[in-house]
Amino acid sequence: MSLLTAIRNGLIHSGQTIAVAESATGGALQSAIVAAPDAMRLFQGGITAYNLGQKSRHLLIEPIHAQEVNCVSERVAAEMAAGACRLFRSDWGISITGYVTPVPESGNKVFAWYAIAKGEDIVESRRLDAPGEDPEQIRHWYAEKSLEAFLACLERV
Repeated sequence: MSLLTAIRNGLIHSGQTIAVAESATGGALQSAIVAAPDAMRLFQGGITAYNLGQKSRHLLIEPIHAQEVNCVSERVAAEMAAGACRLFRSDWGISITGYVTPVPESGNKVFAWYAIAKGEDIVESRRLDAPGEDPEQIRHWYAEKSLEAFLACLERV
């Protein structure tokens, strides 16, 4: 069974929904979820908020901390995931924020933080250190790893 089919089955069986807040993946998480069969039964919506202003406005991240870390931290990811739940009135929220290319703000490293929220409660968060150097492949790798982690959380609850 594919990852998306397993997520779909778990959410539909439990009568729950999911929403997404992303930046580094540029819509790849939302795109993956809508590819699941019957996505309209489980996907509440998503937002690609690419800067501090939009993350603060729509997802209610704390702007002072976010500015200090260039919007990339475990805390920012957690606030984004919980914000997705609130914004879309969803049971679950997945977020990811990070870098797909090395920049001075990241210490020239390529990494991201994802978080998974069940309502306001963060059930998992983790840093992902990207393999390779191709930004497009990294975006999809981040999305896949986040969805794999979500399925594991869904199966535990």
